[in-house]
Amino acid sequence: MAHSPYHVFGAERTGRWLVTCDHASNFVPEWINGGDLGLPASDMARHIAYDVGAAGVAKTLAEALNSPAILSDFSRLVIDPNRGTDDPTLLMKLYDGSVIPANRDAGPEELQRRMDRLYTPYHSALAELAARRDDTVILSIHSFTPQLKGRPPRPWQVSVLYSHRDERLARTTLTRLMAEPDLCVGDNEPYSGHLPGDAVDRHSLQHGRPNVLIELRNDLISDGTGQRAWADRLAPLLEAALADSGL
Repeated sequence: MAHSPYHVFGAERTGRWLVTCDHASNFVPEWINGGDLGLPASDMARHIAYDVGAAGVAKTLAEALNSPAILSDFSRLVIDPNRGTDDPTLLMKLYDGSVIPANRDAGPEELQRRMDRLYTPYHSALAELAARRDDTVILSIHSFTPQLKGRPPRPWQVSVLYSHRDERLARTTLTRLMAEPDLCVGDNEPYSGHLPGDAVDRHSLQHGRPNVLIELRNDLISDGTGQRAWADRLAPLLEAALADSGL
């Protein structure tokens, strides 16, 4: 059976949310260096290869919101679907101290091959799902590592990322999360949510669709129990934030 670059869950659900998970998988297709980027298994199991725990949160959240989810099924190190086509980090050769051997000599032709077989089909499917109704709200789920090599620890448990071009849903989501006394909440941390050409820009900002990107610290969602607990907690907060926004 041929590998699919994405999977859709709950396509028949009628909710207005569309849950996306750009970095759901650390899978390397067989046609790329025999399915091996040349990294040790320990590197492929950490955040440089995918967003640890994000897939489970995304699928559970989509179910709770009665809405579809689309998850990529290729490692961000193969090609990063959350980058614009002209972004220099679209095909990474070095990430958080690890050189990616199978990417070292990858030139324009190899980049195009990966675009054609993975990146473009994923975005085409995402665009089709987003257009299924006129009032789609895009919820992008990601996770971040508690600490990059040589950098300070990251204290946030959950963060909201957004672009200054559309802060509407992000602001009401932040208000709801910050009202939770036990949470350390990041506001555009540990990095800015404004990244021209990225998935949110492409499928939300350029179409005027309400959107919010949630980042969870990956040590909190490393197993099914944590993933379900966070999805169950976030679902009603997100519904309330959407109602607060009036969108």
